[in-house]
Amino acid sequence: MQIEVQIVNAFVDGEVGGNPAGVVLQADGLSSEQKLAVAQQVGLSETAFVSKSDVATIKLEFFTPTRQIAHCGHATIATFSLLRQLGLVPTGQLAKETIDGLREIIVADDQAFMQQLAPRYQPFALADPITQQAWQSLNISSGDLLNGTVPTLVNTGNSFLIIGLASEQTLAELQPNYAQIQQISEQLDLIGYYVFTPATKQAGRSAGTRMFAPRYGIREEAGTGMAAGPLACYLHDQLGVQQTSFLIEQGWLMQPASPSVIEVQLKLVDGAIQSLLAGGRAKVMQTLQVGL
Repeated sequence: MQIEVQIVNAFVDGEVGGNPAGVVLQADGLSSEQKLAVAQQVGLSETAFVSKSDVATIKLEFFTPTRQIAHCGHATIATFSLLRQLGLVPTGQLAKETIDGLREIIVADDQAFMQQLAPRYQPFALADPITQQAWQSLNISSGDLLNGTVPTLVNTGNSFLIIGLASEQTLAELQPNYAQIQQISEQLDLIGYYVFTPATKQAGRSAGTRMFAPRYGIREEAGTGMAAGPLACYLHDQLGVQQTSFLIEQGWLMQPASPSVIEVQLKLVDGAIQSLLAGGRAKVMQTLQVGL
């Protein structure tokens, strides 16, 4: 059996870069084992599988090369952008059915946005063993941290460890210990680390980032909507950045670079974040045939 896989780069910055995801349309007849086998052959960080839903626009399942995960930001944006380009979904408010419930999707012009939940925070004090282990796993010290920050677990549907650095050079020159990051990620049930600095390549943006998720077979990812959402919440609630729209850069400091930009829109009620939308643009790059 031959399975057609579209390779779609989500969160492209202009017409370049972005984070590639596999997208398989009409996946109703595939078992979980077959979906995992396709994801392994595609070899990208995530592959999305579209099937029919009785409760949402589509049912969407995500597989890394090693396992199924509940949500994936860039693969969601890639999927809905592809469906829109093919004329299979309208603009406006849509929804995806996932293995842990429904999520709102907004398709507007050439962008797609996905809903995330209100944030939950778990900060770690400087003297906490987790903090010490996190520094060690990135080969940094307390002097490298952005002033006024501590490593903080932020969850808007998935958990990420948010770590702020003062210097873009430090962020660019990180030498991660992936085994240690994986161990801490297992211990805290993280997707991975989202490390940021206020320095950006383009003016008017909120942060430059790098994303490490070896627990899910991803050493570094070019664009992560599920992590940019927690970071925007952290910037607003923990660092006092008084805005509700954020542009987060990612992938610029990878080797080779794959520039990405993720837009996050916070929804506030009485000053508190109730939900958020994270999204961007996507571009179809190629079509693969995978044999099962």
